[in-house]
Amino acid sequence: MTKGMDSSQDNFESVDIEEFYDKDQLDNEFSTNLVVLTDKERVLVNLMFDRLKTISPETLEVFANRMADLERLTRNIAHFPSLFQQQKFYAEVRTENTLVESLLAQRGGDRLLHLPTKAILGKGFLVAKFQAFTSMTKIASECRFSKDEVASFQKASINLMFTLMAEDVYLSLLDNTDIPVDIRQQVAYSLTVLWEHRSDQNVADMAPVLESVWAARRKLAPVFGTMVGTSELLLLSIEMDDQWCRFISSKLGEPEVAMSMEEFLFGLSYEDIQRLKQILKDKGINAIGRDEVTRFLNKNPEKEQHNNNDPRQFYLHYSVRRDNAKARSRMNLPGPHYTLEDHYMRFILEKNKEKQYNDVYAKQTGSVSVW
Repeated sequence: MTKGMDSSQDNFESVDIEEFYDKDQLDNEFSTNLVVLTDKERVLVNLMFDRLKTISPETLEVFANRMADLERLTRNIAHFPSLFQQQKFYAEVRTENTLVESLLAQRGGDRLLHLPTKAILGKGFLVAKFQAFTSMTKIASECRFSKDEVASFQKASINLMFTLMAEDVYLSLLDNTDIPVDIRQQVAYSLTVLWEHRSDQNVADMAPVLESVWAARRKLAPVFGTMVGTSELLLLSIEMDDQWCRFISSKLGEPEVAMSMEEFLFGLSYEDIQRLKQILKDKGINAIGRDEVTRFLNKNPEKEQHNNNDPRQFYLHYSVRRDNAKARSRMNLPGPHYTLEDHYMRFILEKNKEKQYNDVYAKQTGSVSVW
């Protein structure tokens, strides 16, 4: 086992990836390279082909060419060596462990020129795949596919969007030295798996919950100014997932999490929220509606996003908050330094680690683990 780096902040030893994943899961993760289409995605693609044969042969030809381009792109990326394959460059030996050590050693800034080529090309593949499925969603809607079928295409697009977002979240978590090093190691290994296959196990936990939260958020008409009761209103507005309830109950009392939740709910930056609160305080107003925010701040808080189910709007909303958080962190300014998505993914990883520890303990003692 290769020794890791030592610093004032981190003291760790590189570990086998098996420590973070079950053997059955590993066999599944590493049995193939880049995932072109999952089983569910392939069913949808075949459905689209079958319908377009009779509905619109011209559209079918365009669609078939796009899918062929996607497969060619995948084959080209596959020529690059696996990130889990040992490579020797003169005296240097590269493995997944040395990649993890490199990821943990880097602090802030743009990692672009330090990332594996396969990671860069794979992101382009995922964007192309996302665009293909958003096009299929539009075709399905316009060609009068059933409501459930359109929803299936929409869901596939949303899952791809969350997979793209997961990479950004992982990179953000790697920079957070407040997170224990064993969790950051888990983040680095998860990121490596994501780069290798362009699919992610944690998205299955994160995506449905955040999608429900986003859908509820678009339906809400929050009362600006007091910022009181928004979390309770959110909890009452969606069919809650147990894990999300645990996250809310255990983390919302932390100022950093609460501020990131406000940004998410209100569609305003921390700075705009503080400005609005001061304006209302100065004017002696307790609360206002969304329309009045336009007048007070001279901007419309995402009016177009509240009437749009396009997953690209979710990613746009996230990326603005992500960039603002990075800027505050870099300049040590008040406000959230991480997004709500960062906090929720960290919570998922911590709970997974806790469950793994409990399972190991249960096997050693013969007791039953309850989580």
